[in-house]
Amino acid sequence: MILSTLLTWTALAGAAMAENRPLPSLGADLAQTSVSGLGAGGFMAAQLAVAYSSRIVGVGVIGGGPFYCAGTYQSGSLIEVAQTTCMTPFSSAVGANGAVSYQNARRFAVDGRIDPTGNLQRQRVYAATGGLDDTVKSMVVEQVAEFYRLAGAPAANIRYVFSREAGHGISTDNPDDPPCGMTGMPYMNNCGFVQAHDVLRHLYPERTGAVDGSARGMLIRFDQSEFLNNPRSSMDDEAYVYVPDACRDGGCAVHVAFHGCRQGASDVGSRFYRGAGYNGFADANRLIVLYPQVHNSKGIPFNPRGCWDFWGYSNGHQPDWTFATRQAPQMQAVMAMIERLGRK
Repeated sequence: MILSTLLTWTALAGAAMAENRPLPSLGADLAQTSVSGLGAGGFMAAQLAVAYSSRIVGVGVIGGGPFYCAGTYQSGSLIEVAQTTCMTPFSSAVGANGAVSYQNARRFAVDGRIDPTGNLQRQRVYAATGGLDDTVKSMVVEQVAEFYRLAGAPAANIRYVFSREAGHGISTDNPDDPPCGMTGMPYMNNCGFVQAHDVLRHLYPERTGAVDGSARGMLIRFDQSEFLNNPRSSMDDEAYVYVPDACRDGGCAVHVAFHGCRQGASDVGSRFYRGAGYNGFADANRLIVLYPQVHNSKGIPFNPRGCWDFWGYSNGHQPDWTFATRQAPQMQAVMAMIERLGRK
């Protein structure tokens, strides 16, 4: 209940990160839920926005690719296609293909594995790439926009951003972050603007609150393990949620921010969930920000860089396409977290 949550916050006001707590019920407005992410987090954002399209209003993909990209070609394994076609293709002829991704989405929808693709027409889409990004090439990111054009999204709903001097990372204006063209941990680069704000302004054009850069709300570390029911999920026992003061009484939208590979809390500490820029926008615009977490795993599943699953490591003995559908353990867990935030 919201009242009991307020009492919990009061008790934790000086040490909100001291220990795991249950994810609170906040009466959020789940009709205004959106997602975004960098790299593997961008691929995951694209997957969730398509698989649960009836419940997602917008998606931001930074240095990532289109839905079910690893399934673009059947000539190689999912991981082989993910590492080549979906990241560093030799040419567009063997790269990510928005048309094939859309065909796969339509096929999955007909089979009932994902929501109807007609929902994609109303989503707002932000796709961004850096000219110095050699991790996920621009020709891959371009196919996110192509996917949505084929799905019937109006041109005004699709924003494609090319930053010539940017490497693989989410852009900030923090002078303490690495230079704009760098690719490396923490994958947050000082390019002179806060990309998280840019993403959210496009996804929520009606939310025009002035952002002063500060974050005065509550950052809560919560017990993510209660949402996990598959040992192959590679998800952490802990995750984070940022709740502005204005959202304690309910009615706020929810945005899910997916970290990239080697960018989760187990790799970079609080850098992403405190410093990417989402929280300042959230404060000014009544937005709860959920930061689910994945960690690295060198056994089973094999996920040595702590990436969100865009090639099927969480499938186990399930069909190859499972990771990109509503049966995917990671997406099921995230949707359960969103549902908790919507309870009163």
